[in-house]
Amino acid sequence: MRLVLDTNVVASALLWAGAPRRLLQPRFEQRIALFTSLPLLAELGDILARRKFEKKIAASMMSVDQLVSGYSSLAAVVRPVNVDRIAPDPDDDVVIGTALAASAERVVTGDHGLLSIGAYRGVQIISVSEMLAILDSAPC
Repeated sequence: MRLVLDTNVVASALLWAGAPRRLLQPRFEQRIALFTSLPLLAELGDILARRKFEKKIAASMMSVDQLVSGYSSLAAVVRPVNVDRIAPDPDDDVVIGTALAASAERVVTGDHGLLSIGAYRGVQIISVSEMLAILDSAPC
């Protein structure tokens, strides 16, 4: 299964032990393939560098660069395709463009605006809980 995780999901997965972190585990079991792009990795770095995450970053004993690099080693990096204005927030169009470039089946996000699209050109846009339900119900 080919997935693009939105940066909000990746940041949660890297900083907290919750549902988003579970999405990184199946990758090791060869059940999913993760894809990202340089713009999404840059956005992840920007998000993780926010002051509100300083204590979580310090507790991880890793730098923002190390966390971003660690995620980029889990996900194949593709060049996003340009898409017309689709998402309510134009910054989210790169997520869709990354999914199209990766021939991903799904984008996993917690962003309500992005979720409101539902699907675009064969790419489903779903929540973390929906993705976990799919993984939990699929045979290994």
